[in-house]
Amino acid sequence: MARLATNPARPAGAQQAFDVERIRADFPILRQRSRGRPLVYLDNAATTQKPQSVIDRVQHYYESENANIHRGVYQLSQRATDAHEQARLTVARFLNADPRQIIFTRGTTESINLVASSFGRKFLKAGDEIVISTMEHHSNIVPWQLLSQQVGARLRVIPMTDQGELRMDEYERLLSDRTRIVSVVHVSNSLGTVNPVGRIVQLAHAAGAKVLIDGAQWVAHHATDVDELDADFYAFSGHKLFGPTGIGVLYGKAELLDAMPPYQGGGDMISSVTFERTTYNDLPYKFEAGTPNISGAIGLGAAIEYVESAGLDAISHYERRLHAYAAESLAQIPGLRLIGTAPDRASVVSFVIDGVHPHDIGTILDAQGVAIRTGHHCCQPVMHRFGIPATARASIACYNTQQEIDALANAVRQAIEVFR
Repeated sequence: MARLATNPARPAGAQQAFDVERIRADFPILRQRSRGRPLVYLDNAATTQKPQSVIDRVQHYYESENANIHRGVYQLSQRATDAHEQARLTVARFLNADPRQIIFTRGTTESINLVASSFGRKFLKAGDEIVISTMEHHSNIVPWQLLSQQVGARLRVIPMTDQGELRMDEYERLLSDRTRIVSVVHVSNSLGTVNPVGRIVQLAHAAGAKVLIDGAQWVAHHATDVDELDADFYAFSGHKLFGPTGIGVLYGKAELLDAMPPYQGGGDMISSVTFERTTYNDLPYKFEAGTPNISGAIGLGAAIEYVESAGLDAISHYERRLHAYAAESLAQIPGLRLIGTAPDRASVVSFVIDGVHPHDIGTILDAQGVAIRTGHHCCQPVMHRFGIPATARASIACYNTQQEIDALANAVRQAIEVFR
């Protein structure tokens, strides 16, 4: 089967037929067996698998381009610098942003910590308020708690319904002239809820607040236009977008990034240094201290080119149908209860089974070659909201199939039989 060629010139979201078997052929890990059975990988919300084009691009960097960037006058360093900065251009195009607004980080977690630390130190004081939601990942809770403790700010939390939707009426009531920043997830990693981030941004701006959107679970499934969204910050991780681990992106509006102090000090984020005074580099380098994850950025660029070639519109359409099929298939199993039933969901299907701990479900499914995630998914407040310790979570990507969903449902039925 022919490999799906990457074509960076093709616009993101180009309309084209979606051939899942052709996509699967691009992911070598999917050919292996697990516990003697074909691997059914349904833990994509934790990390996605990597296409051969990404693996080859990272390998090529280390074989042919490896050098430190920005500082070297020799040809190899210049080639490495060009490859790294081309990746930045690719990310900027992917988000419809200016390259100056694209900061490479280690992932969504570091991106949020960067904003909480740098924006928070500059703009928040005692009595100010930070708004987050009940469904946030711990990485979008703890940094704001730390900031609140440091400056004397107050953390306010948007509640959600029994279906897993944010209470937008309560959100509007939380906003006030004391609100300085709102930080919410685009798609919940534990429930799959797609939040109305456009409306969240509009309401926050009307109250004079800035907004950070955690896009870790969104960008691999739908097109992202930060200019249209108008959020002040947007963060995502490369490894959930078919790219390497240890690389992520923070988009920020240039006027805010210019006004914020550096997050870390070190090499390459400076313009000049004396013992008396340091002046800082221009954007985006002011926030990229030290030797970056060069191969990770280059691999992320290759991953973006891959999904652009596959077509995000085609991916979104295919995954919507597969997600609906998965939710319906699991909901029909006696004793199984879906956790998170908002009308607008993506990628994730979380569930519990009466009388069976999620970890036991995961163990039985693993014996059938089905890989899912069990636990609290770094969302303990979500679990508290639903009165459960954990869930079993299946999360899909563009290479998953209806047959794999059938294998999941059959394995769940076997798990119920084992424990009953």
